[in-house]
Amino acid sequence: MRVLFEYDYKDYRTDGTVGIRPSVRGLIIKDGKLAFVYSRKYDFYSIPGGGIDEGETHKDTLIREVREETGLEVIEDSIREYGMVIKKEKGMIDDLFIQEHYFYLCDVYEGSTAQKLEAYEAEAEFELRWADPESAIETNHTHDHGELNDEEWAVRLYEREERLIRKLEEEGLI
Repeated sequence: MRVLFEYDYKDYRTDGTVGIRPSVRGLIIKDGKLAFVYSRKYDFYSIPGGGIDEGETHKDTLIREVREETGLEVIEDSIREYGMVIKKEKGMIDDLFIQEHYFYLCDVYEGSTAQKLEAYEAEAEFELRWADPESAIETNHTHDHGELNDEEWAVRLYEREERLIRKLEEEGLI
């Protein structure tokens, strides 16, 4: 899969432990809007997706994560590679933490089912929102996110989402 971009924050030790966490994320576009996970508590948007469980394929993870976070059902035959984003930074546990985010374009069936949120997702009050990409970017960069305002991981998430949206725009997908 092509690398869309890479973040290397160079804030880590190179002679210590290394943790790698791959994730899969779904780019669902309909009528010029993107399907986002929106946090009502912290007022931010993110692309649905999450970590790959042991024994799962990328396709399995995409279908599971989109269903859990948004309630949308991915049409399996519609899944197509878009690209990946690599992030290298100091980890909370490891000296170097590498995140590999694999992005897939996909379509979903009409309607939705109930979300199946993890505890932290429920606490953040995640919900499905179809949003204009520019509105999502503006919200992420200008709104008050409460206790997340100074969290470096959150700022980096907003940066990644904007850069990804700009790439989708540049390639005429939204």
